[in-house]
Amino acid sequence: MGCILRGTALMSLVAASMWAEEPPQALNGLPLVFEEDFEAGDGRWRKTDPEAWEIINEDGDHALALVRPSNYAPEVRSPLNIALVKDLEVGSFVFEATLKQTGRDYDHRDLCLFFGHRDPSKFYYVHLATKADAHAHSIFLVNDAARVSIAKERTEGVVWDDETHLVRITRDAESGQIAVFFDDMERPIMQTIDKTFLTGTIGVGSFDDTGTFDTIRVWAEKK
Repeated sequence: MGCILRGTALMSLVAASMWAEEPPQALNGLPLVFEEDFEAGDGRWRKTDPEAWEIINEDGDHALALVRPSNYAPEVRSPLNIALVKDLEVGSFVFEATLKQTGRDYDHRDLCLFFGHRDPSKFYYVHLATKADAHAHSIFLVNDAARVSIAKERTEGVVWDDETHLVRITRDAESGQIAVFFDDMERPIMQTIDKTFLTGTIGVGSFDDTGTFDTIRVWAEKK
């Protein structure tokens, strides 16, 4: 897999794929290994608290909604509200989803995407928040200790509103490169290099807010 942080042609292709009726079966040399639109429910997902999640219907389109705080206490400081794909382990990947934040407006207003998830105390997550600081709006590593920001580059935050946003994470396991995109698929809003966990499952959620998730696709090296 080539460098995932260079050039715009690949990112434009990935962005276009999000809205295609039929997504490409291969992207950047990686096969499409997972699709989810929640029209058949959420049976392929495991959650930190199933009671915190619902399948909602918005004008005939179903989505997974995080509607209340999870009754969950992780062993180390890390997000509370997590839904992970069952029986999926990937290495290099392109992971894309549409997100809508439904919580109150404040600096740490967030939604999260998870990857490289090995167990409840070993994983990465991307925290998309209104304002960046040591504990918000970054790429985080959880490794048997409280989460640590590992982003080498990041923006000052994202604008959460009542609209749906397109988010994408790209990961090259060989080089360790990670990039995150928010609406603008030409420029990453976060980048880093890390090889702590080279494989794991993916997921969605929030540290302690609410939101909806839909049209999730993963092209990847399936392990």
